[in-house]
Amino acid sequence: MASQWSPWQRILKTTEHLVFNEAPKLIRQLQRPENVPRTIQQGIKLGIDAGLSVLAAASAEPRPAISAGRPITKVSVPTAHRARRIAYAPNLDGRADPGEVVWTWVVYEEDPSRGKDRPVLVVGRDSSMSLGLMLSSQERHESDRDWVGIGAGNWDYEGRASWVRLDRVLDVPEEGIRREGAILDRETFEVVARRLRLEYSWR
Repeated sequence: MASQWSPWQRILKTTEHLVFNEAPKLIRQLQRPENVPRTIQQGIKLGIDAGLSVLAAASAEPRPAISAGRPITKVSVPTAHRARRIAYAPNLDGRADPGEVVWTWVVYEEDPSRGKDRPVLVVGRDSSMSLGLMLSSQERHESDRDWVGIGAGNWDYEGRASWVRLDRVLDVPEEGIRREGAILDRETFEVVARRLRLEYSWR
């Protein structure tokens, strides 16, 4: 029968076992000089085993499933396929406009049944669909040619720098937008727009 403990309950039980059972044994063995090398090896092994248990428990946590009840952002296409005129036109009126950062549920490329609520820079519109570029605060994108830095803004509650993904455009359903997060300043928006014009046939 599957365990009814949550991953964090399993971590807690593992920690309790180490602290109250194994640690006192190791301390007693360390008091005898002839046992020191073997005891240190045992301690290292216990530490490694405990670390692996923690990682296994943490990875067992389910990734967030798609929220029911509102449209989600599940279509992404190469940026050149959505090429059009791009113009800075933010207006916090409840409708997503180019230059605004909005939040929407975006499915994972590798697993469409899962996703994440994340900020998206609006760069255009296709009928009732907003066109957006995904934002990320992962510093590894700094050296990635398909991403461009836009600095920090109030779309990130931790005030971290962000990068915009250029090579894929998201079709964002208007009804799927969770909230208007911020307005990107014109100068920074033009950095993004310039790359779209030069590299992806936008106008």
